[in-house]
Amino acid sequence: METNLKAPAALVIESDSKTSVGGGVEDVYGEDSATEEHNITPWTVSVASGYSLMRDPHHNKGLAFSEKERDAHYLRGLLPPVVVSQDLQVKKLMNCIRNYQVPLQKYMAMMDYQEHNERLFYKLLIENVEELLPIVYTPTVGEACQKYGSILGRPQGLFISLKEKGKILEVLKNWPEKKIQVIVVTDGERILGLGDLGCQGMGIPVGKLSLYTALGGIRPSACLPVTIDVGTNNEDLLNDEFYIGLRQRRATGQEYAELLHEFMSAVKQNYGEKVLIQFEDFANHNAFDLLAKYGATHLVFNDDIQGTASVVLAGIMAALKLVGGTLADQKFLFLGAGEAGTGIAELIALEISKQTNTPLEETRKKIFLVDSKGLIVKSRLESLQHFKKPWAHEHEPIRELVDAVKAIKPTVLIGSSGVGRTFTKDVVETMASLNEKPIIFALSNPTSQSECTAKEAYTWSKGRAIYASGSPFDPIEYNGKIYASGQANNAYIFPGFGLGLIISGAIRVHDDMLLAASEALAAEVTQENFDKGLIFPPFTNIRKISANIAAKVAAKAYELGLATRLPQPHDLVAYAESCMYSPSYRSYR
Repeated sequence: METNLKAPAALVIESDSKTSVGGGVEDVYGEDSATEEHNITPWTVSVASGYSLMRDPHHNKGLAFSEKERDAHYLRGLLPPVVVSQDLQVKKLMNCIRNYQVPLQKYMAMMDYQEHNERLFYKLLIENVEELLPIVYTPTVGEACQKYGSILGRPQGLFISLKEKGKILEVLKNWPEKKIQVIVVTDGERILGLGDLGCQGMGIPVGKLSLYTALGGIRPSACLPVTIDVGTNNEDLLNDEFYIGLRQRRATGQEYAELLHEFMSAVKQNYGEKVLIQFEDFANHNAFDLLAKYGATHLVFNDDIQGTASVVLAGIMAALKLVGGTLADQKFLFLGAGEAGTGIAELIALEISKQTNTPLEETRKKIFLVDSKGLIVKSRLESLQHFKKPWAHEHEPIRELVDAVKAIKPTVLIGSSGVGRTFTKDVVETMASLNEKPIIFALSNPTSQSECTAKEAYTWSKGRAIYASGSPFDPIEYNGKIYASGQANNAYIFPGFGLGLIISGAIRVHDDMLLAASEALAAEVTQENFDKGLIFPPFTNIRKISANIAAKVAAKAYELGLATRLPQPHDLVAYAESCMYSPSYRSYR
């Protein structure tokens, strides 16, 4: 029988020649090629043409499909006749975003763009990163997680609950992409400073991986967001008819440990040795245990402990160029002794030990921590959680922070408590009375949980504070001078850090890699930045910064013998840049 029907054209993408990502041990799981752009022959999966092509976010170009592409892929009549450039699309969408007055509306619009046109979403984010970073991540992502059940459109990522126990490997195989390079996973128990948001914590892995692509150049299809749902102890969510997770109290103990172990084993079995697993927003008691348990067997990274530590250390190293003196000359006081606080403290102690060739036990004595019960001291040792014990020094007990400041006389005050407005006027004024240029970092997120605002820090210190926060604050004016506060945002570190692990084929994370990342970031701060009072570089050049960080991390992986991609590239910065994903449209034929 004759027929006049034609088979739709298979979508073939013309890609630029790029540096091949290979070498080293055999690429059994496709890990080494996961950062490359791949030609697509959809006949092996499904036909990408016509209406379905327009609804495929990986390949949709909207009005930017050329006349030739519209003919070849049965798009005639499905689009208005105009053909526009991607740059014009970006301009149009930014106009739309700026018309929204409420940050959550902007967040929802950005997620909608991501679901419909992936490359346009990332081009929009990369070219307007300083404006859009607070929308796709903190502080707006916190509100998005709180309302995730109400605003959820098309689900993103994998939701693995207790219902999937014994079947997690099967669940991973349901994910359409097979060459996964980075997994960001949360159990939703400690979302930012907002507490237990259960299954609705998925906004965090989705947001982090958007930044891995936009800022670190990891291909979107190589990224997998995961939420482990073991229930929630948040009564409001359990009683919310729109809540999307398990309606039960959190599983703990053996039941929890068995589910996490099955997940970790399944990931390694399905994706190989070199897939990076980033733990995100786990509660303290689980975060430290998971990092200790799997650090020797998997490529794991906890951004709350290690990423925060690396970016804060970079900020302190940069601030010392304004204050003078060395890291070893400083005395540190922390408000908050959880994942972030102890992680930062340990990395600072490691760096001082490295710089001075002093035992770590000695360098820790320069660092004091205050938790909810007051200053951590030796007399409290028996009642302390294990991760706090290294910071229990010989000192009289002190209950209030301001009294600890007066007694310890720190040059650096760091807040990671998750409790807003705890750096009171008395605390800041005391810091200013003790130091010509007090270094004050109020790191808790979102903005409402910040220990003090930029305005409070500069006003109460009479403009002398060197200030950074976890969430962004607008520049403020004090005594006729404009102060642009820095943001100690983990997004400076983790995208480049992850890229460095990938391009080297690293199989484990080592503390020296974190120190290398901190040093690389601190080196990016220019005199022009210092003149404006900034101790972190602007995000406008973040992809170049990420490439430089990736090169330093990769070099350290090779030095430590933890890299598997051989031989080592001669120019690691150029190699990192060559591996970075570009969101520009490619031609289809």
